[in-house]
Amino acid sequence: MMMTDTFTETLQEGIRLFQLKRWDMALRIFQQLHSNTNENTEVAYYLGLCYTKLGRFDDALLYLEQVVNVESNIMRVYQCRLTLAYIYVITERSKMAEFELNRLSEIGFESVQLYTILAYSACSEKQYQKAVELYAKALQLDNSNTTAMNGLGYILVDTAMNIQQGLEFCKKAVDRNPENAAYLDSLGWAYFKNGDTTEARNWLRRALGIASVASQQKEIRKHIQIVAGET
Repeated sequence: MMMTDTFTETLQEGIRLFQLKRWDMALRIFQQLHSNTNENTEVAYYLGLCYTKLGRFDDALLYLEQVVNVESNIMRVYQCRLTLAYIYVITERSKMAEFELNRLSEIGFESVQLYTILAYSACSEKQYQKAVELYAKALQLDNSNTTAMNGLGYILVDTAMNIQQGLEFCKKAVDRNPENAAYLDSLGWAYFKNGDTTEARNWLRRALGIASVASQQKEIRKHIQIVAGET
């Protein structure tokens, strides 16, 4: 399809807003473009990403699956499959997440994101040893990846596989990203599992103070209650 100069300029403005994390504004632009032409895969791609960022997962799936089915750019298909897998994990459809991730693995794609999402999916299925191995693979590719550090640390302490090593991984994740509520929560929980309730309370309170997602706040409050001996 031949793009007009106006279409291209509008598309670039939408991409610029998306990169600035102004997803609501970017979404409106991409919706407008989509209403004018519903056959442009780049518009569908960014619609899927915007909806994902805004937590509108059912809408995101519609466009991401469209891109996967028709896109010729293999790297874009790769990113869409990763995003689809992420959505399926978040919405507790782990089997569908595994399907997308295994498709990527079968064709030889390897990345930190692939292993961390696979690990998260395995953890949700209570396959903890598998999750540990996958997080370890992610760290082999990037030993500074905080998602893998935090995930691995949390599993090690929560399952009591290795509570001391788990604490060290959680510390490293927080050192690199001290404003991440999930990491602070993991660190507080790790201190609790290591018998230090004072440090546990401190970190869990900090986590609750900056948590903005309701489900995350619920998990942190649950940990605080346990540490306080209220459950």
